[in-house]
Amino acid sequence: MNPNRILAIDVGAGTQDILLWEAGQPMENNVKLVLPSWTTVLARRVRQATQEGRPVFLTGNLMGGGPLVSAMKRHLRAGYPVYVTPRAALTIRDNLEQVRERGYTILLEGEEPPDLPNLLTLRTRDVDLDALAAALAPFGVTIPETVAVAVQDHGECLEGSNRKFRFQLWREFVEGGGEMIRLAYREPPPHYTRMRAVQQDAPGAVVMDTGPAALWGILEDERAAAHQGEGLIAVNVGNQHTLGVLLRGGHILGLFEHHTVLMTPEKLMRLIDRLRAGTLTNEEVYDDHGHGAFIGPDYSPDAGFDFVAVTGPQRYLAAALDYYFAAPHGDMMLTGCFGLVTATRRLMHDA
Repeated sequence: MNPNRILAIDVGAGTQDILLWEAGQPMENNVKLVLPSWTTVLARRVRQATQEGRPVFLTGNLMGGGPLVSAMKRHLRAGYPVYVTPRAALTIRDNLEQVRERGYTILLEGEEPPDLPNLLTLRTRDVDLDALAAALAPFGVTIPETVAVAVQDHGECLEGSNRKFRFQLWREFVEGGGEMIRLAYREPPPHYTRMRAVQQDAPGAVVMDTGPAALWGILEDERAAAHQGEGLIAVNVGNQHTLGVLLRGGHILGLFEHHTVLMTPEKLMRLIDRLRAGTLTNEEVYDDHGHGAFIGPDYSPDAGFDFVAVTGPQRYLAAALDYYFAAPHGDMMLTGCFGLVTATRRLMHDA
């Protein structure tokens, strides 16, 4: 892996934010792109198929569901079939029986879909390096050998609540010391099936969750980074999830994670205030249909953590609050990409 040229792709529910970072270049001169994420692109095609009354066939890899799954639900409700391969079906649910119960037709491995003249075939994947390379080629830009990708990965949960499962992973991480570099993976744990799928489509890629990538990126903002010693609260208000953490010296001491669609400015301020006070409980976040909250034993509310840095595409929710809007290198939309580059270079340095 070459630490001097890195392709960073931060995959969200709405966009995939792309940075081709090169050492020695002014940050402003690096190639930057904000494109629709593949789940958004495929959702648009499914909606068109619904309007045209066409059946749909999904083949490819596990990817983020989001808009795509919502579009397929409406397609099924309209009375049109959706055929899926077993691997692509994991985009919908981790448990294939639950996928069948929702009305999808799962084909056997290697089985061809019905020979329908107007069948729309869609390939599922979070990352398509070939398409990106083709788009950049006319400009003389090539894809680096070092690739880093961030995706939201709840972790494989075959039974029970994936919200509880995801937050159990967060709790174990904080209890284990909360060192941020441990959230960047050359080899992700088996339960992170979406990250592993990314590595099948982009072999050798460093992978992270989108939330931690944004946290790394916030620390690329000089004003936010200056508060690492006494501690700060870093908040990423994403299109789907809002993550707030107690961050000091590269360690996460506590956090909450909620769904952005349920967030209001008043609720966000209350969550941050209670996180800082050390009184926020897992139950109050989970019962409000969020993922949860956990404050580790090493956190003391007596000192520090007065500075709050906010980033993310839905950060307007904090516009009326007295928080700092982080914009590393002057570009908020690439916060996750900057974080991916920093974490990847740190991983390579420590190897």
